[in-house]
Amino acid sequence: MPSFELGERVAQLRAARTPFVLAQVVIAEKPTSSKPGDQAVILADGSIEGFVGGDCAQATVRAQGLAALSNGRSFVLRIAPEPEADQAGKTVVVNSCLSGGTLEIFMEPILPPPLIRVAGVSPIASALVRIGATMGYDMQQWSEDNFASVDAVVIAAHGVDEYDALLAAVQSNIPYVGLIASPKRGKAVLDALDATPAQKARVKTPAGLNIGAKTPEEVALSIFAQIVELRTSEVMVTDLIVENTPELTAIDPICNMSVAAVQASIHADIDGTRWYFCCQGCKKKFVADLKIIVSV
Repeated sequence: MPSFELGERVAQLRAARTPFVLAQVVIAEKPTSSKPGDQAVILADGSIEGFVGGDCAQATVRAQGLAALSNGRSFVLRIAPEPEADQAGKTVVVNSCLSGGTLEIFMEPILPPPLIRVAGVSPIASALVRIGATMGYDMQQWSEDNFASVDAVVIAAHGVDEYDALLAAVQSNIPYVGLIASPKRGKAVLDALDATPAQKARVKTPAGLNIGAKTPEEVALSIFAQIVELRTSEVMVTDLIVENTPELTAIDPICNMSVAAVQASIHADIDGTRWYFCCQGCKKKFVADLKIIVSV
């Protein structure tokens, strides 16, 4: 895939809020089929678009890419044909099937920015949208469509149609739900809310940390501080992990390399058992050896 096409694909994935890992070769010691600057994206189903090496290298990149999607951390992946000592700042993986060269690839998980929906047209609502945009958050007006990827909902309607929005938010288990109201009015709204005690307890009201905020901008700042605090706490750490990222691994029966057990990996189905391989060479040898064993 040419670099300009890959750039367009990256833009499409970002626009669609699709998580992926951007892999870029930074060191390629001969003999290797890739060169510095080669890039690829790894998706949550294990598929790879672009080029950072042949089958053997791709097997390692796929497995490490899925791990990066799970933990959200960038790192340098070093793929070597022989065992090496641990190296600071690098994940070293031995791939004995490589042609003899060594690769170093920068693996950067690109996760969608937090999606915040704001209900209301108040000055505080406007301040939330402005400040959130400068933080790189995906700020949207209130909508009940597709709650699956929503990280936070802030009700800033000051009593105008806030009940239905609040009820929908708590029933959808959105990680952060904030209601802008005085302590007295906030309690009254929650008392009238047709929700379970556990759902009501999740509502932050008055929304935001108590920093003595006065202006709409200061209130908005206090709310984002509370959202950041919650997102970085142990309570929400699992919410930062990409859902549906495969975690299964398998061992190549020929070279004993650990590979990702996903549909996109090289595999063979034999007598109801699926075998995974790092490259086509290992697959061919396995199938050939199996035929010899069966024929004996």
